[in-house]
Formats: sequence, C-alpha cells, structure tokens
Amino acid sequence: MGIPARQDRSLLSALPRDLSEHLFAKARPLRFAAGCAVFIAGERGDGCYRIDQGLLKVSTLSTSGGERILAIVGAGTVVGELSLLDGGPRSATVATIRDSELRFVGSADFRVFADAHPQVYKHLVTLLAQRLRTTNVAIAATSFLTLKGRVARAMLDLVQAFGHDIGDGRILIRQKINQSDLAAMAGTARENVSRIVNTWKRESVVSLLAGYYCLENRKTLEREAEL
Repeated sequence: MGIPARQDRSLLSALPRDLSEHLFAKARPLRFAAGCAVFIAGERGDGCYRIDQGLLKVSTLSTSGGERILAIVGAGTVVGELSLLDGGPRSATVATIRDSELRFVGSADFRVFADAHPQVYKHLVTLLAQRLRTTNVAIAATSFLTLKGRVARAMLDLVQAFGHDIGDGRILIRQKINQSDLAAMAGTARENVSRIVNTWKRESVVSLLAGYYCLENRKTLEREAEL
C-alpha cells in the first residue's frame, strides 16, 4: 500500500509473541507527552521502543522542510529497530501524536537476547524481505498514482491500521487524523486533500462522524488507489 500506516511495518512487532514478550519483559518504561520527539532522523540509534499506549508518527523531512509521514502507529508496534540491526543512525523521526507510554530496549540488551535466541534472525530476514516489497509498492504508488489515488491509499492504509466495521459496509477510522497529517501521508498539500475529501463527501464516498473519517464506499477508494 502507498504510504503505510500499518501495524505490521515494524520488524520486531511481527516476531512470535513468546519472543517479543521475552525481549521486552525487562524493558525500561518511558512516558512522552503529545508532540514530543522520541528520536530524530540522523541521531545515533541506541535501541528500540515498543508502544504500550498512545499514537506515534514516523516521518521524514524534504530538503524544502516539508514533512512526509511514512506511518502512523499505535499500541504493539516497535519503532527504531533498524538501528539494532545495522548500527546506523536513525532513518526517520518518530514523534508522539498523543500522550504515549513506551518500553525501551537498548542495543546491548538486544544483542544479548539475540545471541540467546538465534531464531530471531530467521524471522528478521523474512520480515526485511516483506518490508522491501512494501517499499517497492510505495515507491510505485508515489510515482504513478494521481493525487486522488495517493489520498485514497493513505485513507485505506489508515483503515487497515485503525478501521472498525460499523455495519452496512461502512468503516470508521478510529483515530482522529487531521487534513495536514493526511496530506503528509499522501505527499501533497493540505489544500489538495481538502478539495479531494470535500468531493468525496459530496459523492457519499467519505463522511465525518464526530471528527472521525468514515468510509461510506470503500470500493471507490480502492479503484482510485489501483496502480
């Protein structure tokens, strides 16, 4: 999918439950208020974080200073794990959208864990391959989709991460996402998102329920998002 906002983006999030629970059993608990940076792109990677409660965004900045949201992730997701594997700097910035509770595992503790449980590497190789496939699709979507198609993909990614079926084919996105964030996910200006969403509202494709986006006609968005 275009600009993934999925819970399965994280490599460590998708580890078997017993391995994941063991890894984070003695992790250091941390709390961040809404609007705080957990880490910033380019910083030295010294460990990873699992979200116990809250909502985070993973983003990068363009050379002109514009933000591009790569993912919006919630409870159960692990962020910052790539630096554990290659020792490189942070590849993206992660910040809290709302008050969040995280657990931190440092690089040294991860290496001890992985040495004691070498099967973790087998899972990570498979998951890295899956992430590469997802990235290839995302690049294609950015290159070939229309603006409307990119916004549709961003909506569908949010549905996959936070969607709730409320009956009659209607899907409620149970996170409040503003148009600026949706624009940053789709890689376009907020004004474009506003125009597209207003068109979809008139056509009964999307609605707003108490500030939450609701997909009234998912198939229309899926057609728009096809490569």
